[in-house]
Amino acid sequence: MKPMKEASELAAELKQCQKVLTAIGDETRQEIIIRMIACADDCSGLRVPDITAMTHLSRPAVSHHLQILKDAGILNVRKQGTMNYYYFGSGKAIEKLISALQHADRIIQMLPDRSGECEE
Repeated sequence: MKPMKEASELAAELKQCQKVLTAIGDETRQEIIIRMIACADDCSGLRVPDITAMTHLSRPAVSHHLQILKDAGILNVRKQGTMNYYYFGSGKAIEKLISALQHADRIIQMLPDRSGECEE
């Protein structure tokens, strides 16, 4: 494929992944993801108070970060009465990001060596 077309396709893929990149680029949200993964086998979702107890964050801050992760397609929410349980979604958002990164890697691997070092 031509380099300009490859670059254009990659740009479109990365644009689709912007919310995921923003969501996982934040250290606080990374901590929330890690803590949720750590207890994923033991529960069917976590509530804001659960995550607040696990972190140094206030309830409004946890709610804010969970909303960003939800908007990015990383988390889903299940309402049970008046309670909201957050859990990992289908993984499609992460799969799209992985695909875009693999595409970027394929493009990079095809580029010529510009380090100035010649292989002998």
